[in-house]
Amino acid sequence: MPDLSPGIEIAAASVRLGGRLVLDGLTLRLSEGRIGILGRNGSGKTTLLRLIAGLVAADAGTVRVDGADPFADRRAALAALGILFQNPDHQILFPTVEEELAFGLVQQGLSAATAAERVTGLLAAEGRAHWAKAPVSTLSQGQRHYLCLLSVLLMSPRTILLDEPLAGLDLPTQARLARRFADLPQRLVTITHDPAVLAGSDRVLWLEEGRIVADGPPGEVVPAFIAEMGRIGARDADADLAG
Repeated sequence: MPDLSPGIEIAAASVRLGGRLVLDGLTLRLSEGRIGILGRNGSGKTTLLRLIAGLVAADAGTVRVDGADPFADRRAALAALGILFQNPDHQILFPTVEEELAFGLVQQGLSAATAAERVTGLLAAEGRAHWAKAPVSTLSQGQRHYLCLLSVLLMSPRTILLDEPLAGLDLPTQARLARRFADLPQRLVTITHDPAVLAGSDRVLWLEEGRIVADGPPGEVVPAFIAEMGRIGARDADADLAG
């Protein structure tokens, strides 16, 4: 089982995109095994995920994942973190399954032969040996999502970031993936606007306009979020259009 400590430490971190303040002075320590980050579209959730992953740099403040800056030290980030994007087509780079799975291992410094051996072993263990030569284009949406998860798991990260991991999938695929996520030994940080996804979390953070509104157990944060979303929805808040 991966060592989950010391986790993710963010100190007074702010991010501006296109001149707009998207994350505003966040200070967080994320060390629990199952962490949910909840918020409406445009609240800054995806930017926070990209900040943790080292895909964007903080304009102010610091980010450390297992003690390393994920933006400045990409090799350390590859060992510490995996990321599963909402749309697998934004993540997949190679035409066949075996090429896609091997890529991350080679990036970590393994030889092509060793990477191929590990890919073969994983696909056999998953009951998907017949996927190896398959063009990625022949896989369904759910299968491509699963392929991306396998790519992450091959790299053995200590933390996995999940961006709306069940969105757009049919119910059987959602159920299969949810079971697989629940069984993983890694720390999972799940970004979502759907409170139901976070039922098994140890801790939930509610993000609004780049700031933390609430932070605590799901039994406290989720009902408050649902109540506020209901209040906003009852207001017909999109009636005022910018001129």
